Formats: sequence, C-alpha cells, structure tokens
Amino acid sequence: MAKKSTATPVASAPKAKAAALKAPTKKVATQAAETAATVRDMTELPAAGPTTAHTHGQLNGHSPASQHLEAPFIEVYGAREHNLKNVSVKIPRNRLVVFTGISGSGKSSLAFDTIYAEGQRRYMETFSAYARSFMGGLERPDVDKIEGLSPVISIEQKTTSRNPRSTVGTITEIYDFLRLLYARTAEAFSYATGKKMIRQSDDQIINYILRYFDGKKLVVLAPVVKGRKGHYREDFQKIAKLGFTKVRVDGEILDITPKMQVDRYKIHDIEIVIDRLLVKEEDRFRLSGSVQNALVHGKGTMLVLDPDAKGEKDKPQFFSRFLMDPTTGIAYDDPAPNTFSFNSPYGACPTCNGLGEVQEITEDSVMPDRKLSISRGGIAPLGEYRDIWIFQQLQLILKKQKATLNTPLEKLPEDVLKRLLHGITEDEADDSKSQYTEAFEGIIPFLRRQMDSESDNIREWIAQYAQAQTCPECSGYRLKKESLHFKMDGKNIGELSVMDLNDLAGWFEGLESRLTDRQNVIARELLKEIRKRIGFLLEVGLDYLNLHRPVRTLSGGESQRIRLATQIGTQLVGVLYIMDEPSIGLHQRDNERLIKALQHLRDIGNSVIVVEHDKDMILHADHVLDIGPGAGIHGGQIVASGTPQEILNSGSLTSQYLSGQKHIEMRKKKRKGEGAELVLKGAKGNNLKNVTLKVPLGKLVAVTGVSGSGKSTLIHDTLYPILNQYFFNAKREPLAYSSIEGLDLVDKVIEVDQSPIGRTPRSNPATYTGVFTEIRQLFGEMAEAKIRGYGPGRFSFNVKGGRCETCEGAGIRTIEMNFLPDVHVPCETCKGRRYNRETLEVRFKGKSITDILDMTVEKAVEFFEYQPRILRKIKTLNDVGLGYLTLGQQATTLSGGEAQRVKLATELSKKDTGKTFYILDEPTTGLHFEDINHLADVLQKLADKGNTVLIIEHNLDLIKVADHVIDIGPEGGAAGGMIVAQGTPEQVAKSDKGHTARFLAEELKVSKYAEV
Repeated sequence: MAKKSTATPVASAPKAKAAALKAPTKKVATQAAETAATVRDMTELPAAGPTTAHTHGQLNGHSPASQHLEAPFIEVYGAREHNLKNVSVKIPRNRLVVFTGISGSGKSSLAFDTIYAEGQRRYMETFSAYARSFMGGLERPDVDKIEGLSPVISIEQKTTSRNPRSTVGTITEIYDFLRLLYARTAEAFSYATGKKMIRQSDDQIINYILRYFDGKKLVVLAPVVKGRKGHYREDFQKIAKLGFTKVRVDGEILDITPKMQVDRYKIHDIEIVIDRLLVKEEDRFRLSGSVQNALVHGKGTMLVLDPDAKGEKDKPQFFSRFLMDPTTGIAYDDPAPNTFSFNSPYGACPTCNGLGEVQEITEDSVMPDRKLSISRGGIAPLGEYRDIWIFQQLQLILKKQKATLNTPLEKLPEDVLKRLLHGITEDEADDSKSQYTEAFEGIIPFLRRQMDSESDNIREWIAQYAQAQTCPECSGYRLKKESLHFKMDGKNIGELSVMDLNDLAGWFEGLESRLTDRQNVIARELLKEIRKRIGFLLEVGLDYLNLHRPVRTLSGGESQRIRLATQIGTQLVGVLYIMDEPSIGLHQRDNERLIKALQHLRDIGNSVIVVEHDKDMILHADHVLDIGPGAGIHGGQIVASGTPQEILNSGSLTSQYLSGQKHIEMRKKKRKGEGAELVLKGAKGNNLKNVTLKVPLGKLVAVTGVSGSGKSTLIHDTLYPILNQYFFNAKREPLAYSSIEGLDLVDKVIEVDQSPIGRTPRSNPATYTGVFTEIRQLFGEMAEAKIRGYGPGRFSFNVKGGRCETCEGAGIRTIEMNFLPDVHVPCETCKGRRYNRETLEVRFKGKSITDILDMTVEKAVEFFEYQPRILRKIKTLNDVGLGYLTLGQQATTLSGGEAQRVKLATELSKKDTGKTFYILDEPTTGLHFEDINHLADVLQKLADKGNTVLIIEHNLDLIKVADHVIDIGPEGGAAGGMIVAQGTPEQVAKSDKGHTARFLAEELKVSKYAEV
C-alpha cells in the first residue's frame, strides 16, 4: 500500500478563498489556544486548517444545526491514480466507511493518493500567491473531479518521530500539562535530608529570630561562597571595600586583613559577618536592617549563628526568600514548567542531557572473549600484538605479576585486570609500598576520553565498544535531581511518567482529596484536561503504554492510535479523517474499543474513511467499498459497495471470507518437529515475571497475547538479542534473564521486522533484495553495452556515468515546503526515468533498464523466466504476495507490512540450512484474507524444511495454523508478563485462560481439521 505524507489538515471546498476563511465547528468549546496547539502538534502546520468555530467562524457556512444543507456524499469522478481504472464512486459523508480489498488493489491509491492528495492541494491553494511561491505547487491527482470534499486529516502508520527526546507524553501534550501542574502545585523536598523545603518573607525571618533567639547573642551571616575551590583574594578585598571587617571561613570567624587569601586547592565556605547583636524586641529596627542587608549580599539567602550554643545547636540556621532546606541551606530556584522539561537546560539531567541513558565503555565490550590472551586480541580495541608503546606498557604491568601477554585473560587476577582496564594513579605509582612504579591511564579511561574526539572516524571506532546504559544520576527519569524532588501526593513527575496509563488514570482518580485546598484551586482545570487526554488514549487501547516511552519504539499502529486519540481530544467537527489500518497490533479484545473511538469521531459530525482488512472493523462500518478484484494491474475497480450486509451478499472474494464460504484451513496433521527445545529461563525485563520460555524447534510457533502483555519484551528485547549476540557478536544487550539452553541446536537467527527497507526514494525492492545487481550485470553483458564499453556500473543510478545528473538518478526532485512535508516531483530532465538517453538505448528483450524498474514483480517473473539467478529472487517476492509492486517502487511508499514481506522474500531467496531460527513481527500487517492464505503457505514451507519460525501475531487466521501457540498475559502492562497458556491451538483454546483462548475457540469451530 502506497503511503503519503504525515497528518495534514486540509481545507477543501471548491472555492479556495472561502475555505481559507472558514473552519469546522467544535462540539464542546474549549480554549482556542489549546486546540490550536493540539492541531499544530498533530500536523506540524500552522493552525490554518480546521480550528474552532468561535475562533474563525463556521466551515462553508455549516454548523451542526445546518448539516442537512451539506452534500450527502463525497463524489469522486474518474480516478486513475496508480492502478485505478477510471473509478467513480459516491462515499457517504458523516459515516464510518471502510475501504477493503486484496493487498495492492488500489485502496490507498483512492484514499490517500486521490482523495487526501486533492484535499491537500486545495488547502495549498488557500495560501496567497506569495506564500505559494516559497512552497512550490502540488500536482493535481489523476482524477476528473471530486465534489463534497471536507477538510482532510490523514492519520497514518508512520512512526511520528525518530528523535530520542520525543516521548508519548510530549506528543500527546499530557506531559506538558503535568509540567505545568507540578510547577504550580508541587511541594519541594530537600535531596540531601528529604525535609520539606520552605521559603520565608523578610518579616517572617525577623519574627522567627525574635521569637526563638530572644535574649541571645546572634551573628548574622551572608553566604558568598559555598563549596568551591579558590584563593578568593579579590573577594576579600571587595568585602572590605563594602565596609565589613569580619568573615566566617569554613566555620571560623576571622578579621579581614590586607592580601588575605585561602588555600586555592581546598573547598571553602565563606560568609560575610553582617552584624553581631543581642536579640531584643526594642532592637527590631536594627535586626530588620541586618536581615535585609544579609539577604541582599547573600542573594536571597542568609544564616544566623548562636556563638554560645553547644553541640547540635552550634550549627548555623539558614533562611531564604527562595525554596530552601533549613538544615543544610540547599536552595532551589522557583519552579517553572521548564524545570520539569528534559528538553530544557533548566530541567534536563546534566549527566545524560535529558536522554535518560549514557554511552558507557564496559569491561565486557572491551574484553568480549576472556579465553584469548592480550597478544591474540583479547582486548578488542587494541587488536592483536604489535610492536607499539601500549603493548610494552601492558607487558611491564603484567611482568610485576609474573604473567605475560600470552596469558589468557581469564587466568589473570581480577586486581591486574582492573589496573589494565582502569589504570594506575600517580599516587599509587609514587607510593613506596606499591609494586607499580609508573602511572598508567588505563584502557577504558583512554577510550572514554576519545568519545569526545573531533574526528568522526575515532568516534565511530569508539562507538562499537560503548553500550547504552541507564543514566546513574537520574535513574533514567531524564531530569536533574532538584526537579525530581518536587512531589505531589508523594510522587515526583518522573514516577508518574513511567506508570502504565491505566495505573496513571487510577492515581489521578480522587487526587483532589489528597491535595490541599490551595493546590485544588490551582489544579482544578489542569486535572480535568489531563484526565480527559489520558481517557482518550485508554479508549483506543493504549492502556499499557507510559508517558516516558520513546516514540521511536512505537509500532506503526500504536503511533497511529496516539494521533487518533489526540484528534478525538480536539473535538473537531466537519472533518474527513482518513486512516490506514488503525487495528494493526491490536488484540481482538481491544478492537472493540478502537471501533467505538472511530464511531465517536463519526457521531460528533465527522466523516471517517478507514483502509482496513480487519473483519470486525468491516462488519461495524456504515458503508464498505471493496476494491479489486486482484492486485496491481488486476485491481483498481470497485467490485462491491454498500452496507456490510450488502457486501456479504455480493459474492466478491472479500465477502466469501467474511461469510465463511472461504477460510484459511488448518493442516491435517501438526508437525512433530525435532523433539528439541530452545529454553529461555528467568526472563525479567520490563513487566515479565520470571518467565521461562520453551520454543519447540522445527515448528511454526505463534506468540500471542493482548497489547502490552510482554510479547515484544520477551522475543525482541530478550530472546533475539541473546541469539544475535551468540551467532553474530551483536552489541545490543538483552534484558535481564537467568540462562538459555539449546543454542547449539540452531545455526543462525534472522529477524524480519517492519522497519523501512530504506529512508530515501533511492531504496526499492530491487536494490534491497539484491536482484538489481544481477539485472545490471545482465545489461552489462548485452552486445550494445560491450560495443559502447559500458559495464554494470553504467546501469546504477547511484553513481555518475549512466544516471541523469539533474536528479542524480533519483528520478524525482525534492521541493522543500518549509513548514509542510517535502514534496517530490518528477525530474524535468529525465521525466522520472533516472538515466540519461545513452544508457536507456541499451535494451534486453526490447526493455531498457528503466522499463525493468517500472515492471511489476508479477510481470518480471514471466519476463526473466530463463534467467534463473534473477528469477529466484523475484519469484520469492511474488510468493509472499507482492506481485503488484514494481521492482523500482520507492521504499518510502511501502507500508510496514510490505517492507516486512520484502525482507522475508530476501531471506527466502537465500539458501537455508534447515536449522535457521526466524522471528517475524506481525507478518499479516496490511494483508487481505487471501494474502494471509499465501503467507501461511510460505511460512509452512519454511518450517517444512526443518527451520523454526516464530511469529508474534494477533491475527487468528495465522495463529490457528501454527503448530504451537504461546499466549502471554493475562492483561497488558503490570498485569501481564506471564505465560498463561501454551500448546497446540486447540489446547490453548480449551485452556480458558487469558483473552486469546475464547477468540481462538470461536475461530477453530469453522475448521474441519481442528482437533476440538
């Protein structure tokens, strides 16, 4: 499925001028600024699209009361984008409409590349000619006309941001409200003593002194230096010029003398003696002057000292106009929202700069194999022995311990290894009792120093020995220690951010009863907004996430549902929402909540178009468009249109699966496998509760469970890194576990995930699978190419020679749109053909290299029928259901599911050993029922060869054909993390444990081979 740009509010209406001035109404009026901020965050645009009615007026003159005046349909005439065959269709407005059909049939071409693209173009036309001159023009999609189009917002699968600073809390703005809440209502506590911080006015300080020190001698002090090194000669001179004669240095009161200074290498505390007096009520005026003077010179902080006090009472007492610990004198700045922002220097942890993790050189990364000696490369950064200074230095240290460079590291004493890695200090080398006579920096300190090198090459070299570890200063909370000691109801903002949203919602329930009256007055509106936004996330089934979760770790489905929740929060009316498979990654239990959220969007007065394959979503729609009948050139037509009931009676391929006429059948007999198991014991990462995982080898194994139950933690974050480290010495560390058995029964691991196969338009299925290298080789062997002296390099669009130099072989030009997503337009020189004229004159069977790239996989299978090396790779693409893609289709237009299947095809085209361990993450993403059938066949063939295929999956059609099912749950987040059932699909269905069992039991009823 081809994808377009990120979410963009699109003003439409045939009259561009009117659309520029008008906007949709809002069901429940909230603050205009809040809505504008939300839309801006969602769209990365100025709030020029849909906004609130009381801010900009009504959209096209329509209010909810006058919606009967609106066109009842969005009417598309003559759509021909991509494979669409002159499609004309009426889509009912203010309804939940599902576009379904076989993968590659043209659903996305109609929804995104036609309807959304036209809406976006109309929105662009609402800008002035001057503004448009900076942005360039958007091409009109290949459609005759579209009528009744509302402003459009596209909510897609693409992960929102790759920025490590972007979290669920920041993109939903919940964390912004939390920061404001803490800045205005939280109470400060000392990080040294844990006592509550206090602040006092001048009068309060004076009254306190008169009350508790009445009749006592008192020294009033103003702190000027606290815990710093230096001689401070100039400071003493300045103090003397101000008229003061005495100072207190490190607890001792001294007279200021000419050229007075202190030891510059020691840490000092210095206070000015402002006054020495006997505290009496009648001397209030003098005391008041001294206090104010001390606060001025102490920059808001002062001390008082009773010189006659003994024991504990002889310690000075601190006072401050700011937040301060009265025991230690530690003071905090007044809190502001940026005090709690990890993206601001005022709040970010200074050690990790607000990232929550630091890159550390570890002993294990420096010495990966302790069986080796130093001379044989046991210390990885040094490599094998060479006659250089560092090896001579190490030899001297070892000689003292009667060891050599040939001694295996595992046989060296820990004390010696510590000195080799962490160094020998100057003091230790100078000590007469020490056996070491020369200081040595140490391998790890040297590598740490090189991490800040200006050389990119050196930093890259060091990076391979560094591992990301939780920041020791902030414990991963990202904030400085002062920020983490502001608390509400005993919780700091970091602790709230790592709570599951379900638990967080529970914490906010009844919070008012645990706050003071003053806090309640300030927090009332903020709490209402925070609860509402958390509620929207819970509605779309994201209760297992937390606000601290980095956005880059979210799946496409999760990031899409977050955007959906944010849009529900804006309460916009009169908008057309277009979504791309929002059910991805959702368990059947959570589907119901998602459908209700979409119905809520519809009910408040919006039109909702969903590109979807999910059976429940199709059956709950108001209107369904079934596009097909096949993929690519065989699709692009409306094969059925109407209510779900009408679709069921249409006889289309989709209707046959929906009605049960066709279904994905189970195998007659389950595989017996090898009889051996890979056993992972004691997995404790994230929410896992000391799990022991047993994976039978040589079988198709499905790992299931509700969203957030711990599937990815167990497989992606624990099992896969263990296997990857074992077979390929990968750097990534697995999460906590006790042991693993059976590694010797597998010979390699391959993970096939949904990450993009490339981030630029230059990447495509042909280059990723490697078949393009074979095709270039073939063209280089053509007689015409040999006559002209062209080699395979001539047919590469990534190097100079044969490519078009205007677009540098990309075939497109990128136009920067400033605050809009970049737009790609065909190159005006080569017209999108990538190559220069001379290169295109070389042909194979009448086709140029560009013609080959524009060829669908399905056609290419026939075209290269007698080229076995090329055919093998292209045929696997066809086998996994990607026959409709072109070989040169830009990687940026592939969905997550398509990218995963390209990777799967690449692995399938390689020769396997029969002992490979495959890990796939939701391979059914973006697949129609018929495509899932084909995919199941491909996975079964892999397992038939003796390989182990482990899939993380929610789709019951694929789960039921597995040989072995492992269900994790029972719930998401803290209530999950356990294996609740395992065995054959039938055994799991009968177990009646967890949520998967009941849904699986229903699915098995229609299978004649189910052993029920």
